[in-house]
Amino acid sequence: MSFPSDIQLRQAVRVLDNGGVIAYPTEAVWGLGCDPFNRAAVLRLLEIKQRPMHKGLIIIAAEVGQVLPWLGGLTVGQCRRVIETWPGPNTWVVPVGHDFPEWVRGDHASVAVRVSAHPGVQALCRRYGGALVSTSANRTGLPPARSALQVQCGLRGQVDYRLPGRLGGQNKPTLIRDALTGQVLRPS
Repeated sequence: MSFPSDIQLRQAVRVLDNGGVIAYPTEAVWGLGCDPFNRAAVLRLLEIKQRPMHKGLIIIAAEVGQVLPWLGGLTVGQCRRVIETWPGPNTWVVPVGHDFPEWVRGDHASVAVRVSAHPGVQALCRRYGGALVSTSANRTGLPPARSALQVQCGLRGQVDYRLPGRLGGQNKPTLIRDALTGQVLRPS
């Protein structure tokens, strides 16, 4: 698996810090990302994807510590069940308060979070110093991008930076489960 260079990671972080939207390889597909706490950046990402805000987005991180503040609505057992699956291709929907940005959670009282095992994603989130929005790099309703060329052609220059790298080898997007019930919301 190719790994982004230090210079490439610094460039991606500079774009993120300035409210930009980046594309980057994840476990199964190319993702779009931005700072989840920058409302303008998230709204721009949603515009690029042509995705309505009410649906909500996924947050991706390099390590549990980057998402730990959002696991507070879980029991000890639920939290343990979630953490035991990370890092890996497991996304969990966790309850959050209404103070969590609505532009990320949408119309929900929850947010989807994942601690990735993808080395490029881990390096990006570590270099950035926190979790990022992660949604497939495609317009809503179209197949997700599985190559840098598909990102370039499908999003026609709307992304501010494309972090080089390779996909992580998963064939399908990650499994999504409800952290309160364990119910599968999206199979992998």
